[in-house]
Amino acid sequence: MATDHDHDHDHDHDTQILDAIDRFLKTEVRPHVKRLEQADEYPAEIVEQMKKMGLFGCIIPAEYGGLGLSTATYAAVVARIASVWMSISGIINSHLIMAATVLRSGTEAQKRDLLPRFASGELRGGIGLTEADAGTDLQAIRTRAVREGDHYVINGSKTWITNSLHGGCLALLVKTDPQAEPRHKGMSLFITEKGPGFVVTRKLKKLGYRGIDTCELQFDNYRVPADRLIGGVEGRGLQQVLSGLELGRINVAARGLGVATASLRDAVAYSQQRKTFGKPICEHQAIQLKLGEMGTRVEAARLLVEAAARAYDRGERCDMEAGMAKYFATEAAMDNALECMRIHGAYGYSPEFDVERYYRDAPLLLIGEGTNEMQRLIIARQLIQRYPA
Repeated sequence: MATDHDHDHDHDHDTQILDAIDRFLKTEVRPHVKRLEQADEYPAEIVEQMKKMGLFGCIIPAEYGGLGLSTATYAAVVARIASVWMSISGIINSHLIMAATVLRSGTEAQKRDLLPRFASGELRGGIGLTEADAGTDLQAIRTRAVREGDHYVINGSKTWITNSLHGGCLALLVKTDPQAEPRHKGMSLFITEKGPGFVVTRKLKKLGYRGIDTCELQFDNYRVPADRLIGGVEGRGLQQVLSGLELGRINVAARGLGVATASLRDAVAYSQQRKTFGKPICEHQAIQLKLGEMGTRVEAARLLVEAAARAYDRGERCDMEAGMAKYFATEAAMDNALECMRIHGAYGYSPEFDVERYYRDAPLLLIGEGTNEMQRLIIARQLIQRYPA
């Protein structure tokens, strides 16, 4: 039973972490964003700082060397980071989805071996799900793992895989039994470290979300030890990855909140500096209508993200809550980025201001971690299931 004293202690601890994040963003990130983003350069020094701060172990329990943050605090961390540079929130997010699959579904031996190395950032990576013909429909993947003695041999390819060039391992979704019906019973999840046969074929160019490595991969007779099968049982890969994706959706929602917040912050500041017809544009009704809407979107997004994070922390099924947060907060990012650009006028179209980056980064959030079309279907199905007539 947690006492009020424990809650105060957690609250102080969380406040300290958020303060440390704010200082780090101000001194180590903000001055370098423009240069790194425009060059699409991996922020290696920033990643080293993030390792030292323990951010790769955000949600990993202290017993395994992590910070043991609640998902609610982690979401607040992600929103702060994304309000300065969204790309670096992705470097932690994909890694922590991988960690969450081990934390929730791994054997005790797997947790003891992997989680401390994940937490320190010594072993960093992401999730290998998407293939050229299987994104939204994950059950259509074709990457295949065949058991040979104490190893599995993997053949196939993946694409749009974050953290795959500079990271060292992936939670890789494969088919162990392509003939299985229903299809998900033939799917398994492995923690795969780079080695012979694990080939990064190319780094993909992107409209936004630059500086973070997103690549195509090829697996040619790549061998993985059988003890790297998460949970030690075949056929559970899809369920194992889905709990990680709930966390991923909350994270992407928090990124949306961060981008929506940054757009609001910049719009409010600029509208007080820029004058037309003898007064600051924030005094014009047309601009006030925009700001009122933008501010409300940010606040609503924040509440949805918090609600989903708290449900995840309670261990409840939260695909509906995570779906609502992801859908609303990412649309808020897109809408606020466009309004921010309109408020900035021609300057919003110039790389000297940050607005054009928000406008390029936001669309990824509508697509990644399950499209917003998919989220609405999930929300509707859950409503029908939870409230039968």
